[in-house]
Amino acid sequence: MTRPATRLAIFDCDGTLVDGQASICEAMEAGFASASLAPPDRNAIRRMVGLSLPQALRHLAPDASEETRAIAVQGYKDNFSTARAEGRLREPLYEGMAELLGRLHRDGWLLAVATGKSDRGLSACLAMHGIADFFVSLQTADRHPSKPDPAMLLAALEEAEVAPEEAVMIGDTSFDIAMARAAGVRAVGVAWGYHEAEELLAEGADAVAQTMDELEALIRER
Repeated sequence: MTRPATRLAIFDCDGTLVDGQASICEAMEAGFASASLAPPDRNAIRRMVGLSLPQALRHLAPDASEETRAIAVQGYKDNFSTARAEGRLREPLYEGMAELLGRLHRDGWLLAVATGKSDRGLSACLAMHGIADFFVSLQTADRHPSKPDPAMLLAALEEAEVAPEEAVMIGDTSFDIAMARAAGVRAVGVAWGYHEAEELLAEGADAVAQTMDELEALIRER
């Protein structure tokens, strides 16, 4: 089999692989309530998806103390964990994503994830959908600075033993695109996530896929 010119496809999780916005918004509202803070607008919450929790709280509650924001972060985590344990967590895969990952994997691609989720949250999400075995590298906010810092991508490249020019980052937010640019990796956006296509293009995305078929073609583009 001829090795693909691009060897590694790195996916964001929330807003790219799965649509977890309802559970994210509910957990954030619970976190704010635990810290006695007024909940932010849900659109504001969605726009922060992809950042690490502490970084997202700095944007959503800029006037709160670090201590208060830390309480909100823990409240978010507790709510998310409880929802998962009780079977209430909603993180459906976008339609066609599992099949796309399977095709890329069968064709010799290396696959990775770079996400603002925790290690535990990402592992549980991938296991729930039966796609964990597709990925050779999982990079999360537990071990790296928040996006758009390129640390997650650089770690994925090193773990997969792939040069930046042999990789593509797929994401739904401007944070993903900026991270890819900082790492010297080709950036492809998806239009079904939490930032508008125009924002992704303005940040430097090479293209934005409107459908899963378009995404596959863009990933495979040489």
